[in-house]
Amino acid sequence: MDDLQKTVPAKGGESKVPAASGEWTPFESLRREIDRIFDDFHPLDWRWPSMRRAAQGQNWPVAPAMDLVEREGEYEITAELPGIEEKDVEVKVVNRMLTISGEKNEQKEEKKKDYFLSERRFGSFQRSFQLPDGAEADKIEAHFSKGVLTVKVPKAAGVQKSEKKISIKSS
Repeated sequence: MDDLQKTVPAKGGESKVPAASGEWTPFESLRREIDRIFDDFHPLDWRWPSMRRAAQGQNWPVAPAMDLVEREGEYEITAELPGIEEKDVEVKVVNRMLTISGEKNEQKEEKKKDYFLSERRFGSFQRSFQLPDGAEADKIEAHFSKGVLTVKVPKAAGVQKSEKKISIKSS
């Protein structure tokens, strides 16, 4: 027994827990992502989309989905604004900053013999975009149809996308 203690060093109490920074932990990001998914999931979300946002202290809608596209002669911004009426949307330009804002105020009441249902949804949004050089702010047009806002910002004549390929030299 004395020979064994002399040849095998005894160590105790050390654990190989990765440090918080610097070491690669392959499953840590997966665990965080799965935790986030379960934290975001609520079994009633399909019926009350504002429920989770209200619990997080946010009004509904948080921000509308918007697409920005550059075309040959213009820039186009498309915003999905379901449930918002044209009169509740504002598009303005101040100091080359394009701002799209709106407000939703929806009330629904249903009275039946054995129940009374009253729902209210409200909230506002605002998104701002810096107009690029060559955009003609005085010729901007906006169209609203079926809950979709389309803003077209024309480019000035002669403004073209300049592209130059840079050659790579080996050292």
